Amino acid sequence: MVLTIDTKRLVLGIEYDGSSYHGWQRQSHAASVQSTLEKCLSQVANQNIKVTCAGRTDTGVHATSQVIHFDSSIQRPVNAWLKGGNSLLPDDISIRFAQYIDDDFHARFSAMSRSYLYIIDNHSIKPALMNRGLTWINTRLDVDKMNAATDYLKGEQDFSSFRSSRCQSHTAKRNVLSLGCSRYDNFIVIEITANAFLHHMVRNIVGLLLEIGDDRRDASWAKQVIEARDRCTAGVTAPSNGLYLVGVRYPDKFSLPSTPKAPLFLEQLLSTQAG
Repeated sequence: MVLTIDTKRLVLGIEYDGSSYHGWQRQSHAASVQSTLEKCLSQVANQNIKVTCAGRTDTGVHATSQVIHFDSSIQRPVNAWLKGGNSLLPDDISIRFAQYIDDDFHARFSAMSRSYLYIIDNHSIKPALMNRGLTWINTRLDVDKMNAATDYLKGEQDFSSFRSSRCQSHTAKRNVLSLGCSRYDNFIVIEITANAFLHHMVRNIVGLLLEIGDDRRDASWAKQVIEARDRCTAGVTAPSNGLYLVGVRYPDKFSLPSTPKAPLFLEQLLSTQAG
């Protein structure tokens, strides 16, 4: 898109708790993160603002590092967008950074990779606190078996077995750059980075790993599932509440600020457990 001389492009880093929203994308019948942001930014700009994101998250999915861009002919200082937007947003959405950027930047198409964390509370007793940001699994999971299974899911492959029936992508080929599971006492964190993701791909991969981790399946089942290229062969879709979009990588030339890899409470908790 070629911008007029009076129009500037902005990029914002967004953090949100997705528990109360019907996903990222604008909905006619329910609250979404996108529509909430657009309403507040339109008030700051005093004009209609439409935003584009790096990755559309599902209902109940969270983000520490969602990236959006929009164009505006209204010139405001960066702090006006940052502080003005945050003053209007609800408590479960926050603008973490804002900056003007070259008009060849695109939040979705300029992205080189996306990273997600899936956080599991692996304890026999269900949690009462932070349960909207964790997935509780009461059976002991074998992280070694889960990691053995991840070897079959890395690299560029056809991930048809892990896409939802509503996925609109014209190809199921994706390149999983890294995938691993780590235990921190009662917490398990699954980390995955890929060039892009299919609809429900992360949650479907997690669902498979959970079945392997609780000994319902062998690690080699992951190989059978990926080779089948059939969603019916895979496991259930994991719940959304443990999933976070935690990173979007762009070319260095755009000089975007760094953002937390995980929710701040989790970073502190995991560093304590690791120590």
